[in-house]
Amino acid sequence: MAEDSGYESVICVKPEVHVYRIPPRASNRGYRAADWKLDEPAWTGRMKIISKGKVAFIKLEDKNSGELFAQAQMDQYPGCVVEAVTDSSRYFVMQIQDDNGRHAFIGLGFADRGDSFDFNVALQDHFKWVKQESELAKQEANQSVAPPLDLGFKDGQTIKISIGNVKTKAGGAKSRAMPGGLLPPPPGGAKIGSPQSPPLTPPNTVMPSLLDLGPGAPAAQPTPDIWGDFTSAPAGSSPSNDTQQSGWVQF
Repeated sequence: MAEDSGYESVICVKPEVHVYRIPPRASNRGYRAADWKLDEPAWTGRMKIISKGKVAFIKLEDKNSGELFAQAQMDQYPGCVVEAVTDSSRYFVMQIQDDNGRHAFIGLGFADRGDSFDFNVALQDHFKWVKQESELAKQEANQSVAPPLDLGFKDGQTIKISIGNVKTKAGGAKSRAMPGGLLPPPPGGAKIGSPQSPPLTPPNTVMPSLLDLGPGAPAAQPTPDIWGDFTSAPAGSSPSNDTQQSGWVQF
């Protein structure tokens, strides 16, 4: 399988792993680590997992020199390249491959159970990301093929917006509030103007007087000055007895 293009990223490093020679698979039930010589590993070194695009590489290197001992190339997990044994969580069977395309199966073991857990999770996370990227690429491809939505208005097309009316009752008639808090114009097209002061009474108009209410009182004659009698009265004069008894002042 050709290496996928892209930059390399180290996703997991374990300073110590063991490699074992394993016998052929005895049955279809899977490999058992108890069948290996666990106290006699064939090689001990460092393991490094590198991702390059969608492909993951498991590299076994010398601790001191960094020389490559063996590597496995993976494009999915779980798969046939890395397989867990049936009797332990610290051991795996890995298919390695050289530059000439030859491959072999070896046993891979971790001294600590936490290291084997990290190894398993690192592979799962990488291929979970690969799956998500593939789904996003498919969605973008489908969107590019589908025609774009035309949300613009066509010629002559209009929209209608319905706004709720606030109705009140005043004098048995319904009125609608205008925007901004203004009241609607009165019926009949009458215009509302500014308040006007009451018309002034002309000076020569006879104002209603309480004198008209008196019995038998003669009608008052219009005069240019309604206060003329007071100004023309001689100084020191007093009202008549009839006027004092009735309580009304006669002009």
